[in-house]
Amino acid sequence: MDKTEAILIGRLRHTESTLIVRWCSPEEGLFSTIAKGALRPKSPFIGQLDLFVGVDLRFVRSRRSEIHTLAEVRWQTPRLGLRGSYGRVLAATYLVKVIELVVEPHAPIPGTYDLLKKALDYLADHDPTVALIERFENRLADELGIGHSSGGAIAIEQAFHRRLPVQRQQVIEWIRNRKTGQ
Repeated sequence: MDKTEAILIGRLRHTESTLIVRWCSPEEGLFSTIAKGALRPKSPFIGQLDLFVGVDLRFVRSRRSEIHTLAEVRWQTPRLGLRGSYGRVLAATYLVKVIELVVEPHAPIPGTYDLLKKALDYLADHDPTVALIERFENRLADELGIGHSSGGAIAIEQAFHRRLPVQRQQVIEWIRNRKTGQ
């Protein structure tokens, strides 16, 4: 059985009682587990599989699939403050989506993981700012070795030949509307 520290970055219903759970870990990178029976009333996973929560987890590595079997989850950093506003959740979603855009699955990403962890910790106590988003993009570009002289967002788009996730524009608009009181 393997164990790692991770952040829950996505959930998808697989069957009536089972979830596919997406994780970001420093050692394992981006990977998925299946949480069998997670939606049953007496499941040990009830209340444990919340988005953006930092956990210690144990899983059984699959030999035939990219989806491993989740065995145990223990909360380390609940980040309950993220629920404080729509903007916080939107910003957290954007940060995860941009990482998913640029990181290969199952590749160790200790620097990127630390960057995400710090940004989510900040968002747990503060609403997002344009400076936070741009600083995250710049540091991610540095971590990836693509530089950011014209800005991290542009560097990421140019290096990966993909547009940034739509949540970027949505969070920027949310920040601007909040400032103008709309």
